[in-house]
Amino acid sequence: MTSFSISCTNESSTLQFAETLALSLRRGDSVWLKGDLGAGKTTLARAAIRTIAGDEFLEVPSPTFTIMQVYEDMHVGQLAHLDLYRIETDAELDELGIDEILGDGVALIEWPEKAQTTLPEHSLIVSLSQGDNDDAREITISGSEKALERVKRSLVLRTYLNDHGHSQSRRQFLTGDASTRTYETVHHNDGSHVILMNAPAQPDGPPIRDGKPYSKIANLAEDMSAFAGMAYLLEEQGFRVPKIFELDLDQGILLIEDLGSGVIIDDKRTPIVDRYTASIETLAALHGKKWRNGIALPNGQNHVVPPFDKQAMSIEVELLIDWYFEWKTGRKPSQDERAEFLEIWSDLIDLAQTGEKSLVLRDYHSPNIIWIDESQGTDRTGLIDFQDGLIGPTAYDVASLAQDARVDVSANLESELLDHYCKLRAPFDEEGFRSTYAIMSAQRVTKVLGIFVRLSKRDGKDAYLNHMPRMEDYLKRSLAHPTLARYREWIEPLLSHA
Repeated sequence: MTSFSISCTNESSTLQFAETLALSLRRGDSVWLKGDLGAGKTTLARAAIRTIAGDEFLEVPSPTFTIMQVYEDMHVGQLAHLDLYRIETDAELDELGIDEILGDGVALIEWPEKAQTTLPEHSLIVSLSQGDNDDAREITISGSEKALERVKRSLVLRTYLNDHGHSQSRRQFLTGDASTRTYETVHHNDGSHVILMNAPAQPDGPPIRDGKPYSKIANLAEDMSAFAGMAYLLEEQGFRVPKIFELDLDQGILLIEDLGSGVIIDDKRTPIVDRYTASIETLAALHGKKWRNGIALPNGQNHVVPPFDKQAMSIEVELLIDWYFEWKTGRKPSQDERAEFLEIWSDLIDLAQTGEKSLVLRDYHSPNIIWIDESQGTDRTGLIDFQDGLIGPTAYDVASLAQDARVDVSANLESELLDHYCKLRAPFDEEGFRSTYAIMSAQRVTKVLGIFVRLSKRDGKDAYLNHMPRMEDYLKRSLAHPTLARYREWIEPLLSHA
């Protein structure tokens, strides 16, 4: 088991480590807190719980007598704080139901030595001992490689903040997404705050075709230079994106503006029509601009916006045949089924490539559009999560919004958004655009169906399967266009499979 140690010179630095530890934890983690009486286990646990709860004043009672205190509805699921000092038998531990909590949560366990042989396997062991003075602590962290890497990464973020004038700041988990990126709110003592984007460069992964990994073929961003480049390009053209205050592209750390929490859906997750309309107006304005495909970055790099080419589109649709097909039918596709699928999409992609092209943000839908109510025009729609931007068919982003993967967009609203977009873009080749829209909407849903199954089967993120009926319904709408007649014939039996 690997380990590393840190020295905390005072209570403040110990509490800051507790915050750092808390921000590294994920569902399923079990943290064993070891140390003599008075070593500070409860103090550390209390600070970690307040960080996870996002409430620095949360009442956190010691579980010395209750043995376990559970906190519900945290971003890590259930959060359990246990003190096993008074445990005398294994039966007492069995009654606590720790296994159930760790199935969908996190446990912080003081005095794990009392029941070490019956506890679930730990993710981390945090051992505390007194340092050079009463307030100093020596802390040793050991555990699984993945958990240790998360703690080390959280320490890197803390060090960056300390080195850039934010040593007194308080970090709070904001959100994570389907990728490895995470976001935190960094609170300052004066009441202001910024967003910390944590996005370390990701390895390319194994080659899957022509010596290239999936990310290279699909033209996905592998570091934050793409986010910075796209942000500068969009800001240059007058679109509302987060201002970048500080960045370290080598470490994948950005401090950016918080555009707020305004959304384009209501409390029932229903589209707010006026806001979706404003969002389609932003797309029309964006597609009316002339875009250069590169921009210089502060570290001397030059970000070049890649093309949404046939390679990228093809590898995306193959996710359906690789993941969704077997999930839907219980069997792998035959060679003939795969060959016909690929041939159909080869022809459709060739046709789509003849359509109008512009900047494609690639994930232009409700989670990535921040509504800024006090602004006017395109400034009302704050843009985020655009690092995978490409130069490609304009219809793709229109489909991303009009067939929002996270929200039920009715057929009527989809039609209204399309009509409004076409009116704003006139005069242009509307017939050609609508044909390309049918192809790109089907391409996008085909990809997403595969991604959502992959997220479930490979990554254990089963919640994405809740979106499958919606995505299948969107695809059925797109298949009504004559351009997709052959694909409709191929996929309808799959969609109707029980």
